[in-house]
Amino acid sequence: MSQILSKNITFVGAGSMAEAIIRGLISEAGMQPEQLVAVNRSNEARLQELNKQYGIRYAAGVAGRNDAVASADIVVLAFKPSDAAQGLLDLKPILRKEQLLVSVIAGLSIDMMEAILGGTGWAIVRTMPNTSSTIGLGATGLSFSRGVSDAQRQLGEEMFRSVGIVSIVEESLMETIVGLSGCGPAYIYYMMEAMIEGGMSGGLTYEEAKRLTVQTVMGAARMVELSGEEPAELRRKVTSPNGATHAAIETMDHCGFTNTVSKAIRRATERSAEMGAAISASIASHTK
Repeated sequence: MSQILSKNITFVGAGSMAEAIIRGLISEAGMQPEQLVAVNRSNEARLQELNKQYGIRYAAGVAGRNDAVASADIVVLAFKPSDAAQGLLDLKPILRKEQLLVSVIAGLSIDMMEAILGGTGWAIVRTMPNTSSTIGLGATGLSFSRGVSDAQRQLGEEMFRSVGIVSIVEESLMETIVGLSGCGPAYIYYMMEAMIEGGMSGGLTYEEAKRLTVQTVMGAARMVELSGEEPAELRRKVTSPNGATHAAIETMDHCGFTNTVSKAIRRATERSAEMGAAISASIASHTK
């Protein structure tokens, strides 16, 4: 039996990513709704919405919130990066080192979390999911603190496999995960915008250009997945010498398409590191 089926999980923060994980744990991992509890700082209406939608429990008020966190086997830290320092400081007296802490807070490193919590030895999973997790097709990077046991590693992996695929990396590579898959859906949407615009410039209606673009992108992704072939090889197979596709690719090359995308990913990676540094500075000011 899956380990996670015997655990109680409390979500601190009830935004879209917390909801995605809740949905995945119930529909894919097979957890019972009563094993899951959501708490947040003030928006009780949101907690009631999750209760109505998924049947999970929720706790409002400081006492109920604290009890839900203290009694959990796994605590998912899902609040905003701007609330990271104060949020963790508020939880510090309640958390236990036996618990598994799962962070979906962008830019918050394991070292920062340990500094706020007062030392090493905590079992922390740092994660970087992307927005496609909300439909069960996410790509999530995972890194583990030294305090995470093999069994707890498995729990972390099970959680995020319920919303897509996982990639286990050294924490130093987490910013690259942000630049590639964390921000990646936006790159594809941007490409789709351009494709739709191109179709419309050739005379198609917006609706038809969008419909064809969506199907083309889905089909291409599935072809890579199901065929097992490299994207470059599939591209070569549909690019006849001096044909229409060849002309299009040649134009993209002339405009620096590959270099532009690569530069964009590197810049997103750099920007993620910059934001992490800003959070670190904020945390340092809170913990002085």
